[in-house]
This record gives sequence, structure tokens and C-alpha cells, in this order.
Amino acid sequence: HVQLVESGGGSVQAGGSLRLSCAASGYTSRSYCRAWFRQVPGKEREVVARINSDGTALYADSVKGQFTISQDNAKNTLYLQMNSLKSEDTAMYYCAAHPYCSHIIDRWTYWGQGTQVTVS
Repeated sequence: HVQLVESGGGSVQAGGSLRLSCAASGYTSRSYCRAWFRQVPGKEREVVARINSDGTALYADSVKGQFTISQDNAKNTLYLQMNSLKSEDTAMYYCAAHPYCSHIIDRWTYWGQGTQVTVS
């Protein structure tokens, strides 16, 4: 049974930082593509960053140079370091995993429950 559990969200002032974590169980993280998505009420879920099994990372243009995705395979945990946060970064953040990196969000197999990030 695959389970993804996010943590690290919260409220922060603009310009601050947060680090999100996503602890995974039930699959071998090294073989999966993992990603962070975010969603604002009334809008579609969007990819923030993804990292594949060889560690190659891709970012949405809106967060390049601001967010860093990383993974610790020994701990089976995915991270998202978010710096210089802006009000427009306010959203529910979800981690996800899939056997390969897909640009089609609906194809991603496993999802966490989400963690709220609020920037004021």
C-alpha cells in the first residue's frame, strides 16, 4: 500500500522560507518520478517541480531559482525548499509519485493529502 504524507506547510510572511517534506512508503522511491504540485481553489492543479529517478529536476517557470526539489532515497523522502515566498505561492501543495515523469497530471498514480502554504 503506497502512502505519501506531506508536512512542513504553514503560514509565513512574504520573503520567508518553508521546507516541505513528503515521506513515502510502499514503493521504492529510486524507481519513481516524484513531484510537487499546488492548487488554489477554483484553479487547476499545476506542477511546481519534479525529479526523476536519476535526480534530474525540472521546475515550473514561476518558481525557477526560488524553489528547490530534492530527495533522500535512504529516508524515502521528497523535499521542496521554498525561498523568497510571495503571496502568489499561497496554495495547497501536494506531493505525487508515478513510475515515470508524465506531463499529464491525471496520470500520476499516487498522491499525498496535501499541506497548506499561506504567504501573507
